Amino acid sequence: MAAPGLRLGAERLFAMPAVLELLSRSNSTSQAFAEVLRLPKQQLRKLLYPLQEVERFLAPDRRQDLHLRIFDPSPEDIARADNVFTATEGNRIDYVSSAVRIDHAPDLPRPEGHTKKMNFFKVGKHFTVVDMPGYGYRAPGDFVDMVETYLKERRNLKRTFLLVDSVVGIQKTDNIAIEMCEEFALPYVIVLTKIDKSSKGHLLKQVLQIQKFVNTKTQGCFPQLFPVSSVTFSGIHLLRSFIASVTGNLD
Repeated sequence: MAAPGLRLGAERLFAMPAVLELLSRSNSTSQAFAEVLRLPKQQLRKLLYPLQEVERFLAPDRRQDLHLRIFDPSPEDIARADNVFTATEGNRIDYVSSAVRIDHAPDLPRPEGHTKKMNFFKVGKHFTVVDMPGYGYRAPGDFVDMVETYLKERRNLKRTFLLVDSVVGIQKTDNIAIEMCEEFALPYVIVLTKIDKSSKGHLLKQVLQIQKFVNTKTQGCFPQLFPVSSVTFSGIHLLRSFIASVTGNLD
């Protein structure tokens, strides 16, 4: 399922300092990402490819259990994707509306805290991101009518992203969401959150367990996991690149 043309991956990324230097100075590269590219090699690898930091603790015969390079973008493509997500005068990122019924519109100018509604964010002219409430005891009472109906009937939906807490792994409520995606034949991706809160050993254990689950229990899930941290920003650039790719913005 790798996007065509995205084969210059992590190994060659760090063997091409000239390319990185050129990108860091390019006018087409955002200032924030240009600073990222100037980080020391090990810090840059940890930020862009967090799973490769824990992969080295695996025995060689176990490394094939992880699917780390199915989506393997070049540094140029990571920079292009970063531009898609960078708000500028010509590329506005706006909170648009809430849910599919007017009585769900939030009072706040933008949503805060636990998501109770479907919130729509328009990313320039590229695509719209929909932030949905999760399953569980904090889910809104009209979850089925609101979320399941949207996922089942929205024809231009490119991908569904399920957020799984990497500290505790897949829980009962996560299984419900996964079963829903499988039942509706939705292509989906598992994003592992809060990776900054775990030791390398604990994170590796969780990653292996979740990867085994994906390999043996799912059909519609993209094989590669995307670990991220909203605190350190680790993994965010790779996830952005994947979103830009599946929405046709890296073609």
